[in-house]
Amino acid sequence: QVQVVESGGGLVQAGGSLRLSCTASGLSFDDYIMGWFRQAPGKEREEVSCISMRGFTTSYIDSVKGRFTISRDNAKNMMYLQMNSLKPEDTAMYYCATDFPFATAAADCSGRANYWGQGTQVTVSS
Repeated sequence: QVQVVESGGGLVQAGGSLRLSCTASGLSFDDYIMGWFRQAPGKEREEVSCISMRGFTTSYIDSVKGRFTISRDNAKNMMYLQMNSLKPEDTAMYYCATDFPFATAAADCSGRANYWGQGTQVTVSS
């Protein structure tokens, strides 16, 4: 049984930093693309960042480029999202997802994901 679990969310002031972590078990971790998504109240879920199986290829939405860094440690079955210079508009529930069967590139998280975590809340105060 595959389990995906996020951690590391919290309340932080604007300009601060947080590091989110995600672990996935029940699958061969380094055989899967992984991604971070977020959903703010009243908004649709959006892809934040995506990382290839070995971590050599990454992608980000424009609004977080230069502030967020995605990484993974396959030896520990862990993925991370380092978030710096946080803004109130980054406030959302953040989700980790894996297994993208329709991926067409090394770091393609645009299609359906088969496994999702429960989410971790990030709140940035102004």
